[in-house]
Amino acid sequence: MKKGRCGTMTHDYKRHGTTTLFAALNVLDERVIGECMAKHRHQEFLRFLRQLDREFPKGTPLHLIVDNYGTQN
Repeated sequence: MKKGRCGTMTHDYKRHGTTTLFAALNVLDERVIGECMAKHRHQEFLRFLRQLDREFPKGTPLHLIVDNYGTQN
């Protein structure tokens, strides 16, 4: 690390048990749909989106907030 430069993650970065939580709130019936996943990749995000697709009737408008989610792993 150089002076004045932020540290970065190296290629050998390990998550050490951290989990990723995907959650959705249905404001009409106050129901939470969520799942914790061991990995943090685009495959897990797509699996969650497919779960939402199954949970809601066809044609239901969904408003997604994806705050600072990066799938570079």
